Amino acid sequence: MKQITSAQNPFIKSLVLLQEKAKARKQSGTFLIEGQREIELALKGHYELETVLFLPELITEQQINQLTQHQIPLIEISKEVYQKLAYRDTTEGILAVAKIKNLSLTDLKLPENPLIVVMEAIEKPGNIGAMLRTCDAAKVDAVIVANPKTDLYNPNIVRSSVGCLFTNQIATASTEEVISYLVKNNIRFYSATLQNSTAYHTQNYTLPTALVVGTEATGLSQLWRDKATQNIIIPMQGEIDSMNVSVAAAILIFEAKRQRGFK
Repeated sequence: MKQITSAQNPFIKSLVLLQEKAKARKQSGTFLIEGQREIELALKGHYELETVLFLPELITEQQINQLTQHQIPLIEISKEVYQKLAYRDTTEGILAVAKIKNLSLTDLKLPENPLIVVMEAIEKPGNIGAMLRTCDAAKVDAVIVANPKTDLYNPNIVRSSVGCLFTNQIATASTEEVISYLVKNNIRFYSATLQNSTAYHTQNYTLPTALVVGTEATGLSQLWRDKATQNIIIPMQGEIDSMNVSVAAAILIFEAKRQRGFK
C-alpha cells in the first residue's frame, strides 16, 4: 500500500488546491470529501471515489473496506498530512477524492407530482449547506441552483450540508433555463419576494410545485417575480422585513409538505 508522510508531496499539494480553489476542482473534475458519514452518503448518492486517504491511528483498512464496499485505491497518510488536508479534527481520519457529477437539468428524474426547491445566486456556503440539509429532511424531489455564484463542491458546502449535497438530486442552470424547464414540465413556481406578494400559507402547493428563494441582500431577480405563478411572502411582526434565507426556505418547504400530508 502506498504511504505519504510529507505535506510537501506533490499529490498532497494538489489535494490542498482542491480544497482551496474552485478552478482546481473544475480542471481536475474531482473534489475532496472528509468524514465517514459524508463518504458513506456520497457512495449512496452514486459518487465515484478515485482514492481514499486514511490515518491508521484513527481508522483501519478493514473499517474502510466495510465502509466503501468497493476496491478503491488506499493511501496511508501521516498525521501531518491529515492535518494539512482535513478541515475538522472530528472526521475519523479518512478523506476521499471523488469525481464531480454533471449537474444538468436534463438529468433530473422527477415523480409525477414533484416538489422542487430553487435557490438563485446564493453565495454563502453555509446557507446553501443548511438548505440542502432541510431539503433532505423534507425529502424534496430536486434542488435546482439558478445562476450559481458558489461552486457546489466547495468544502464548506460539503461540510455544512453534513453530506446532504450527496443525498439530494441537484441541478444547476441559468435563471432563464430553469424557468423554461419549469414551464415545459408544467410545474407551478412560487417566488419568495417582498414585492407584489401574498402570504405563503394561502397558496396551494399540492400540485407540481417549485419554491424559489434568493439572496437576503438583493432578493430574486426580476424575471422570477414577473413569471411566478404567485409571489409569496412570510408575514413578519418584528422590525425587520427578512430572515435568513435558509430559515425562510425551511418554512416554505414544510408548509408544502404539510399540505401534501408529509408524503
